[in-house]
Amino acid sequence: MVRRFVRLLLCLIGVAVLGGGAFYLVTAPDPLPESHWAGLGAPDPFNGQTVFWAGGCVSCHAAPGSEGDAKLTLSGGLALKSPFGTFHVPNISPDEKAGIGGWTLAAFGNAMKRGVGPDGRHLYPSFPYGSYARMSDKDVNDLFAFIKTLPKSANVAPPHELPFPYNIRLALGGWKFLYFSDQPRVALAKSDDKIKRGQYLVEGPGHCGECHTPRDALGGFEADRWLAGAPNPEGKGLIPNITPASKSIGGWSEADIANYLETGFTPDFDSVGGRMVDVQQNIARLPAADREAIAAYLKAVPGR
Repeated sequence: MVRRFVRLLLCLIGVAVLGGGAFYLVTAPDPLPESHWAGLGAPDPFNGQTVFWAGGCVSCHAAPGSEGDAKLTLSGGLALKSPFGTFHVPNISPDEKAGIGGWTLAAFGNAMKRGVGPDGRHLYPSFPYGSYARMSDKDVNDLFAFIKTLPKSANVAPPHELPFPYNIRLALGGWKFLYFSDQPRVALAKSDDKIKRGQYLVEGPGHCGECHTPRDALGGFEADRWLAGAPNPEGKGLIPNITPASKSIGGWSEADIANYLETGFTPDFDSVGGRMVDVQQNIARLPAADREAIAAYLKAVPGR
């Protein structure tokens, strides 16, 4: 009887060890090799500046309350409240110690497209690498070059304030296994070059779905409700539906959407408000063709 019990216990331990090993192999950080980032050629900081504004980097990484050129000092410090705890946005200025000035392109690229930090650990998806994964290697290279031209800051953001079990980074591998993908968010019935550019900007650097798409209990997108609106994770109210079925902007034309993104005014002369003010001001810096591409994509996505 005792011998049988010992055998059973050893079997259970073996299954647990094998299961744990399999889980780790499936969910371990998976950075791209250094060779992936070699041979991209000289970066283009001018294009990097366009990517910078498309990605709205200043909205999160500038010091809270900064205005004008001070926004280009990406010192971090913003506290992002969520159902999982409070995330403190890091310094991504070119400072060698407090920021990312000591990073290689591979370190930056793997943070952007794989959600893996320079220390080889998973990054929390409060940094929207789930969207940035769709960016081209060229745009990542160019963006990194532009950020290195910006002012340095020695500010060090405090650590995240996350309760158990959300403070266990190893679990992020499981989250990535369930939700992380670099594939298009939606299949479009029609897709010309203009719409494809809009899809790239919205689903990639623009990371619009991070706010405008509802999430399940684990924080993953509800894939069948892409851009259909969501609760405001930082307070009261809702982030609006921006699909063609939206009661607010569903009736807007492509020209109306493009004009709103440029000027901040709706077709009925209301003005942009809330956190969307920063987003609109960033997008207003893009070429007109990019705003028109975003508008074309938003009219082409399935209505929800």
